[in-house]
Amino acid sequence: MAFTATDIKNLREMTGAGMLECKKALTECNGNIDEAAKYLKEKGLAAAAKRADRATAEGRLFMRIEGKKVYVVEMTCETDFVANNKDFISLGEKMLDVTIAKGYTKVEEEHNKLLEDLKVSIRENMNVAKVEVIDIPDGATASYYIHSDNKTGAVVVISGSTADSVKTFAYDCCLHIAAFTPAYTSKKDVPESYIAEQKEIFKSQMDQDEKMASKPENVKEGILQGKINKHLAEICFEDQMFVKDDKKTVTAKIAEVAKEAGATLSFVTSKLYVLGK
Repeated sequence: MAFTATDIKNLREMTGAGMLECKKALTECNGNIDEAAKYLKEKGLAAAAKRADRATAEGRLFMRIEGKKVYVVEMTCETDFVANNKDFISLGEKMLDVTIAKGYTKVEEEHNKLLEDLKVSIRENMNVAKVEVIDIPDGATASYYIHSDNKTGAVVVISGSTADSVKTFAYDCCLHIAAFTPAYTSKKDVPESYIAEQKEIFKSQMDQDEKMASKPENVKEGILQGKINKHLAEICFEDQMFVKDDKKTVTAKIAEVAKEAGATLSFVTSKLYVLGK
């Protein structure tokens, strides 16, 4: 079956393949555009499989609040050029649509299938690295934030009130988490093994300090504990100085907001998201 330049043009628009590839596909498929499109897709998927081991250190976070849930999707790719591609961004939003519509709570086969056409047309390895859903309890406030690099984000859920002041505070907490990247929510969440390891590090540093050697053991123990307390305050969200009021800790700030709202507030979720982690 003969084919025309218009057929090649239409096939290129359908598949995103190059002109020579489209011409070859139409030749192989006797001018049948549908068969040629299938041929190109199969060829492209085979090539994509070969690219599957290539590192995907770039990408984007996508978040949305719908009903009583916060939805998070992480898509990765090889280059920041693709991460900023409008088709890649559009597909990320579609991933959220499908996740919400189907009630998915993790990466499913449908997510991976949605990637196939873009993998073929862009010719770059990409993955749906994460699908996560966070519940919002009744009477709670939720917020999210994605930093301008689209690789760092945060989700915060606060129980006790849905007042506007609490909504503002929840968003500000997301900004805080993205800026200060706390490792834990509070001191009680820090594993004892981590604290023990950190004590050994500080103790080793103190042993190498000549001025410290002459101090009594009880004094050195007090200094060591002080170093631990300071370190925990730096890595625990609730003990950090609040991003919008560096005279108050996050714990002090939530107490202030609770008093203004006339409610008892507490953090249900305070989670940092970093691409690839």
